[in-house]
Amino acid sequence: MNAAKVPSAKSLAPARIDYALGVLSLCLLAAALTALFRGMSEWHLLPARLWLHIITVVTATAITPVMLWRRRGDTGHRILGYIWVGCMVTTALASFTLHFLNPPSGFSPIHLLSVLTLVVCWQLVARARAHKPFEHRKQVRGIVIGALLIAGFFTFPFNRLMGIWLQGLPVFN
Repeated sequence: MNAAKVPSAKSLAPARIDYALGVLSLCLLAAALTALFRGMSEWHLLPARLWLHIITVVTATAITPVMLWRRRGDTGHRILGYIWVGCMVTTALASFTLHFLNPPSGFSPIHLLSVLTLVVCWQLVARARAHKPFEHRKQVRGIVIGALLIAGFFTFPFNRLMGIWLQGLPVFN
């Protein structure tokens, strides 16, 4: 005798943490866009690989609140999800070409986060495709907190490009 599936007591609707993470993502996005606007006069001095990193992470950050707050599981969610994962993977891969501040090896502890991002992106897609929405959601929240919000916060210290631009100061004199 086959047991009928019992509906889960857990809801797929956005929870308070999803709203909070979305708001924090919007705050990070506002800071990034402000910094970029203030640094506009120096854009031509940045290498293409850095622009790839910036554009993909800003795009992922902009999509994050939409993904966290909208209906889940439909075609729109899947399409936006693949775009978001594509941006995160591209951001992580591009980070391996960015090692201006860390000679002689060129790599820093932040590159470990890039490796973790690649692994988690693969896992969260696998969980979604395996119809494990609660495991998928847990990993999405984790990567938003770690790879977007925490890593994003550390792009704004005063000695980093975005932090200097956020203050309205020139990087290249």
